[in-house]
Amino acid sequence: MADNPLLRVVAKALIPMIMLFALYVQFHGDFGPGGGFQAGVIFAAGVVLYALVMGLDAARAAVPSWAVRLAVSGGVLLYGGTGIACMFLGGALLDYDVLAHDPLHGQHYGILLVEAGVGLTVAGAMIGIFFVFAGRGRLRSPPPSEEAP
Repeated sequence: MADNPLLRVVAKALIPMIMLFALYVQFHGDFGPGGGFQAGVIFAAGVVLYALVMGLDAARAAVPSWAVRLAVSGGVLLYGGTGIACMFLGGALLDYDVLAHDPLHGQHYGILLVEAGVGLTVAGAMIGIFFVFAGRGRLRSPPPSEEAP
């Protein structure tokens, strides 16, 4: 598919809109339907579309494996860190009321941070799973010294 110019042009026009829609779903999640999980899946779908049209190697160059690992681990840390911060501020785990002077603002900040953590983790996990499945069969066999006896 990488040599089809029409497909490449359409994908180049669609991918930024997919990423923008993922951000909309992410930040609109505390006011309506949507949130971190949906935004992460939409963001990963944009990367999958990029990989299908431009090739897996181009997608891996655009989203390297360290970035995928950083997104997954950073999202989990953001989610857990928000809960622990609530505990250090005198509340219970994920008791967002203590995050700001006003409980309503605290709820907003807490949900925003937790949903951002979920979005990062889901996007990273989906992209990582896609890269593993799309790259199967492309791995080289290990050198003879590393083979099991």
